[in-house]
Amino acid sequence: MSAQKSIWTPANVVTCARVVLVPLWLLVAELVGVPSDETLSWSAMGVFAFFLLISLTDKLDGYLARSRNETTTFGKFLDPIADKLAVVVSLCFLLERGVVGSWVLLVVISREFLVSGLRMVVASKGVVIAASNLGKWKTATTMTSICGLLFVCALPEESCAALTLALAFRLLLVVAMALTVWSGIDYFAKSWKYLVEED
Repeated sequence: MSAQKSIWTPANVVTCARVVLVPLWLLVAELVGVPSDETLSWSAMGVFAFFLLISLTDKLDGYLARSRNETTTFGKFLDPIADKLAVVVSLCFLLERGVVGSWVLLVVISREFLVSGLRMVVASKGVVIAASNLGKWKTATTMTSICGLLFVCALPEESCAALTLALAFRLLLVVAMALTVWSGIDYFAKSWKYLVEED
């Protein structure tokens, strides 16, 4: 009973809610369809607002865990999964809409495969490599660029605001992908000595 109480902290409840909300968001986003080219799409704006809410819950669960001193192993396991689920699902949606290129998903998924594999190897040696600030910046810039591109989808396609913001958030996405690659290389460098040493 005590173990159950230690797992279901407010922070972990928020994280679990984020995991559930991601597929619900995708269902809503798919039902909205293609917005009008000439007018502001309030339905697409709702899709953007929904995803923004999901993004902000990442900050909320972190704040709750730290402020209440309730950091748990379950939370450490589930929080990054919730983040990755939100990023990959939203990028798939944007790819389907022709907003981002397939190379973006290639970079994100390849990095996650690399880091997950490295984590398993170093964990088998009893080592835990702490997350760096690069990972935090990578997540923040990626989520911001995705939110921005979803917002642009709600604007009239040929408007000056849409064109300007689309360029700005695509450039931010490029920065996010550079950080994604950099953080992957950084993790690989930190793991290298554990990869080459013999048991």
